[in-house]
Amino acid sequence: MKAPKRLQALIDEGLIDAVQRQLMSGKEATVYVVRCGDEIRCAKVYKEATERSFRQAVDYTENRKVKNSRQARAMAKGTRYGRQATEAAWQSAEVDALYRLAGAGVRVPRPFNFHDGVLLMELVTDADGDAAPRLNDVLFSADEALAHHATLIREVLRMLCAGVVHGDLSEFNILLAADGPVIIDLPQAVDAAGNNHAMRMLLRDVSNLRDFFGRFAPALLATDYGPEIWSLFQRGVLTPETPLTGRFERKLAAVDLGAVLREIDAARDEEVERRLRAQMG
Repeated sequence: MKAPKRLQALIDEGLIDAVQRQLMSGKEATVYVVRCGDEIRCAKVYKEATERSFRQAVDYTENRKVKNSRQARAMAKGTRYGRQATEAAWQSAEVDALYRLAGAGVRVPRPFNFHDGVLLMELVTDADGDAAPRLNDVLFSADEALAHHATLIREVLRMLCAGVVHGDLSEFNILLAADGPVIIDLPQAVDAAGNNHAMRMLLRDVSNLRDFFGRFAPALLATDYGPEIWSLFQRGVLTPETPLTGRFERKLAAVDLGAVLREIDAARDEEVERRLRAQMG
């Protein structure tokens, strides 16, 4: 196919030899299958902010580092330069997270290059060598659901040990490769230690996994891995090999009912938005 304008620069730079086809178009980017020498990879072309449906909520961007104080002021004021800087930071967050997580052994696509708003990375494939499907497009037996859930809980744990919380993890952004699930779509990833909302996002990510795989293996619906993982992380004893039970005993304490209700409302709004984005993408 004819190379889209955004990919022509990569062809000119010799990073891509040919564009084979469009793989998908989602809420934040369009992904193409490309050939690089003898290898088939994918190129994620980020959409402009005005074309995206994903809202860059302040919860996700809290405490993200920027290059300098001028850039930070411009981003806070929302100037044209600030909007460009915000967009660049949003895109580079996924690139940074992919490199960090790949280095930590997390099951994510291997990144190769990032150039002018285009991320060149590994094409995740199924057993037949075709582009791997999303979990949402696959039916599982109870045993398969239990096995994939266990794999992904371990990946969430490994991510947290690397200091990263996905923040939007669900069956819509996990691919089923030939050798198991692979986690994708990380522009909203947050720093586990530096973001005040990291705990809520981690708990939501784990709950999404439980609810999805619980459709096929109902026993999973009784598990409580999220609070267990976060408690171990807070205590500084979490490692990639830490054994988990899926059980967590909550201690009764004085409760700020207003704060709890606000958290519930926020979580409900985010879930509704996530479902709408998934339907659009």
